[in-house]
Amino acid sequence: MRRALLAFMAFACAAAPLAAQRRPPHVPQPSTVLGFVPGTDRRLTDWEPIVAYFHALEAASDRVVVREIGRTTNGAPFIVAFISSRANLARLPALADIQRRLADPRLVSDSAAAERLIRRGRVFALLTAGIHSTEVGGPLSALDVAYRLASDASPEVAGILDNTVVMLVPSLNPDGVSIVAHWYAQTLGTNAEGTDPPELYNRYAGHDDNRDWYAFTQVETRLVVDSLYDVWHPQVTLDLHQQGMTGSRIFVPPYLDPVEPNVDPLLVQGDNALGLAMAWRMTADGYAGVAVNALYDAWSPGRAFQHYHGAVRILTETASARLASPVTVPLDSLRAGEGVDPRAASWNFVAPWPGGTWTLGDIVRYQTASTMAFLDQVARNRTRWMRDARLVASRAVRGWPGWPYAFVIPTAGQNLTAVATLLEIFRHAQVEVRAALAPFTIARERFFPGTYVIPLRQPYAAFAKAMLERQSYPDLRQYPGGPPARPYDVTAETLPLLLGVRVLAVADTLPVALSAPVAAAPPVYHAAGPAGGTKPGAVRTGVYRSFVPTPDEGWTRWVFDGWGVSYESVGDSAIRAGNLGARFDAIVLPSQDPRAILSGLPAGRYPARYTGGLGAPGAQALRAFVDSGGTLIALNEACDFVIGALDLPVADVLSDVAARDFYAPGSLLRLQLDPADPLAEGMPPQTAAWFESGPAFDVLDPMRVRVAARFPADAGDVLLSGWLLGASHLAGKAALVDVRSGRGHVVLFGFRPQYRGQSLATYPLLFNAIRSAAR
Repeated sequence: MRRALLAFMAFACAAAPLAAQRRPPHVPQPSTVLGFVPGTDRRLTDWEPIVAYFHALEAASDRVVVREIGRTTNGAPFIVAFISSRANLARLPALADIQRRLADPRLVSDSAAAERLIRRGRVFALLTAGIHSTEVGGPLSALDVAYRLASDASPEVAGILDNTVVMLVPSLNPDGVSIVAHWYAQTLGTNAEGTDPPELYNRYAGHDDNRDWYAFTQVETRLVVDSLYDVWHPQVTLDLHQQGMTGSRIFVPPYLDPVEPNVDPLLVQGDNALGLAMAWRMTADGYAGVAVNALYDAWSPGRAFQHYHGAVRILTETASARLASPVTVPLDSLRAGEGVDPRAASWNFVAPWPGGTWTLGDIVRYQTASTMAFLDQVARNRTRWMRDARLVASRAVRGWPGWPYAFVIPTAGQNLTAVATLLEIFRHAQVEVRAALAPFTIARERFFPGTYVIPLRQPYAAFAKAMLERQSYPDLRQYPGGPPARPYDVTAETLPLLLGVRVLAVADTLPVALSAPVAAAPPVYHAAGPAGGTKPGAVRTGVYRSFVPTPDEGWTRWVFDGWGVSYESVGDSAIRAGNLGARFDAIVLPSQDPRAILSGLPAGRYPARYTGGLGAPGAQALRAFVDSGGTLIALNEACDFVIGALDLPVADVLSDVAARDFYAPGSLLRLQLDPADPLAEGMPPQTAAWFESGPAFDVLDPMRVRVAARFPADAGDVLLSGWLLGASHLAGKAALVDVRSGRGHVVLFGFRPQYRGQSLATYPLLFNAIRSAAR
């Protein structure tokens, strides 16, 4: 963190005199570098011209400083543009110091001194786009916004530049910008024009790359957190996204309920006020189809890191086209979503869009308008946003009534790799971790010196509490007694359960002195087997890679790459060709809809080499692989495909249960393990399993099926964190089974043991399953 701060101070000091000396004769429009106007139908660009344009803008305008803050997963430059007045850019080091001191009230406790800092400071606004690369408007809108801020002489832009420092990240996933642009160019004029590429647009996370904002597994996430949030402490943020094409034209906050309970109410009101002001401005400017208080909630920290770091978070979701190709959307084809019907006016959707043609130009126009409305409102209320951010930090430092005083993380008897992972997460999040300087006792339990302690009297205590406690998502229904109202994302993120780390909440002051904040050594990962056991890397392992990209496949590769598990990706044609035993001892099928595995991408829409899935020949090849002695490992949704394809004596008890009777939208469930089973070797008797769209099993032939893990027999013991409706359907059911088939066997996981690179607690089960192929 300190290295990042020093690097940014160095670039700020170097940039200041340059900014003060430039007298630009002309500011280039984006088209001079791209060769087209952003938003032109059927025109996309890869990442290099975007980077080139920002450097051209920097060379021509004294309002822009561009810096590369690192490299992406695939080695592309990751850039941020600082856009402000020449005077503000000339004193970036001083402004950074003001931000640092305001973000931590312990550094400036005197309110008069804080007010002087606020008068001298500027509000920092972080704008991000393009994290989901098929949402192609974001990076193009970023070019449009940057050009306006760098060239416009209007009083509105002058006010923005004088009162704010805009940190503009044109794409949070530069690799995906190029992947999508190349696929679009390749398919332009064919039946596949406007389709998603047949690969993940982030090497590992795919569409999950915006769910990484509390685990910080990906390079791109860490670059933004370490170099922007942790250094510049933005008070307001705006994230440009796109949604489906048949709903509202754009969403802005307020968000739907529920709001995660650790988010400071002042930030929630800030979201509400700023979002409504943006909607007000856009409606006044003639933009139809603006929805508020609809579709998107504010529950998951996986998408809302800002809410736990003193910043208002504005999400916009603009309607999509077919990538850069226009679509026709008649009024009667619009579809209602949670909280809004785009065919009818309501208080939160005052001016419906009448339907018609929707283009990439419309997307850029709406995104640019919403961004300028955001910046204008922020600039007009500069001191309000700065005071509110400081007030949020001050409340955190004082401590919230009813919160624990601290969390204690013992080291004795713990998996130290998991503990180190937890501490590394908190390091990225600027959560202070301290160490006990002497032995102490809590509830008759003795703790050693060096025990880690996280006091909840610090600026980012909300992040620590949200990550360390168990979540209790409210039982929300579409109507009284009706089916569940779907949350926008998952409902649990409890890191101690995901990692398998024991943590204790302490209500009162600890009876021990604590050290200054400590920096623990980063974790080192390896998947060595138990004493005398086979290492997973010694097993010839294949990982199925469908042309229907699934993030679970990417996360599987991420875990294997990070933990030293050798593997080879294997696609549809290679599996259909058969003779798999000549190449593999074990094959892993990541979680994926069984229909996608079987049928793949549709023929006639995609080129033939990408279509067809495994089909009947692939299913037969997998059956032959197992019958001849191979090990097939299926994760979560893939289990239902395998049960049918291999005619296994196992039934998924959830296959025909209605959502009104059973619902688990991303929750952590208790798992009881059989310690004598090889799949559970080295594991505790109980652990937490990530459950989302998974099966649960009845055993039809106990002579062929071995149960390694079950859900508790008491339905009241199943849920650990999140939301679970209909726990009785899981009670006592098998969650992890090993099925003999021919000379081989099939391991079925009714959960995701490697969930989003976070669930270290259940990694050993997957590694043991791979090792079982060598037995």
